[in-house]
Amino acid sequence: MRFTSIVSAASLAIALAPLPALAQQPCTHTVGVVVELTGPAGRFGQAAAKSIELAFKEINEAGGAAGCQLATDLRDSQSQGSVAVDQARQLVDLKRVPAIIGGIISSVSLPILTSVTAPANVVQISPASSSPTLTRTAQEGKTNGVFFRTITSDALQGTAAAKYAMDQGLKKIAVIHVNNDFGVNMVAEFKRAYEALGGQITSVTPYNQGQASYAPEVTRGLEGDPPALYLVSYPGDGTAIARTWISQGGAAKFLLNDGMNSADFIRDVGPRYLNDTFGTSSGTTKTPSTEHFAKAYPAMSSGFDANAPAADRAYDAAAILGLAVAQAGKFEAAAIRDAIRKVTGSDGEVIHAGPEGFKKALQLIKEGKPVRYEGVIGPVTFDQYGDITGPFRLWRIQNGEVTTVGQMGVDEVNAIKAKIPSR
Repeated sequence: MRFTSIVSAASLAIALAPLPALAQQPCTHTVGVVVELTGPAGRFGQAAAKSIELAFKEINEAGGAAGCQLATDLRDSQSQGSVAVDQARQLVDLKRVPAIIGGIISSVSLPILTSVTAPANVVQISPASSSPTLTRTAQEGKTNGVFFRTITSDALQGTAAAKYAMDQGLKKIAVIHVNNDFGVNMVAEFKRAYEALGGQITSVTPYNQGQASYAPEVTRGLEGDPPALYLVSYPGDGTAIARTWISQGGAAKFLLNDGMNSADFIRDVGPRYLNDTFGTSSGTTKTPSTEHFAKAYPAMSSGFDANAPAADRAYDAAAILGLAVAQAGKFEAAAIRDAIRKVTGSDGEVIHAGPEGFKKALQLIKEGKPVRYEGVIGPVTFDQYGDITGPFRLWRIQNGEVTTVGQMGVDEVNAIKAKIPSR
């Protein structure tokens, strides 16, 4: 009996005692991340996931957002829209996240948007989905204003690719493209601009992902003996197609889309076959954020360099989202959506990436002063549809290395588009 009394007294003392350690535990704001960690776009998603991790780590070092530390719940879409929707639904319905970063490819981002985030009014930021369908979806009022992306639309990039091809003397070309929303739209824009500029397309051949062989598609593409191939693909499938093209006697002269800027692609095809290879990507306007990312990212990215596709844009997507949470002052979707435009607005004090830049931003936000984040890719401003504009990087592969040979401004691209007959 005496033993029971002692235990009861002790329990009561513990219950009544203050719990300073527990009270000091930091709270956490968890953002959903749905990216392609496996499948054809797996390397893009892996690079992006590391960028998101870095941006949140640096914001946390600067003091966190809305009183809490930022964290992610990372999910693998497996490069499949159906899988991505399942993962996004779990994050929204079960984990109650107010924001999702992802996907990488448009065929993942679009079903997440239409099936999950837009109906639930949850913010979605894609670092790399460039399909014009995403713009049209917004124009039709089907996104509820929750979708943003830190990459330019293929409606512009296809035109830039056409002009770059002509400038490099690629006046006759075959096209092989992935048969999804991204590939179809990119080729449609390219074809309109390329033919308007005087180029001749010998054939357009779609392919489905994950095939055991692409010999039939390559055989069709080689009809007419084209002097070059425009390959709109991802590194996995694209490697197999390029190797088959070369083995069947196709000319080793290629035009590539942004996602094919990959060290794995160069290694697996063979550098000696790619010395006449050209490509376009969404470009950057260099800022102190660009310089910071170039130093900080390789040190923690497990082998990815700062030029890895989707890496820079994923960092900016995460940084903008984190700053928007701080600006909103609460972890709620509607407040975050509105704050995204505030932290990228034209009238704020310019701040840059990294712990010191974020510390300055958080202090300004605390003081009620506007901020303008200038990112790794340059100043970012979203239009009413969540799109950005920016320059295009022109690159080529020589001796196994991707080198930038110039940039094409949006004004130049729009000037070309203005001369193209309307559909």
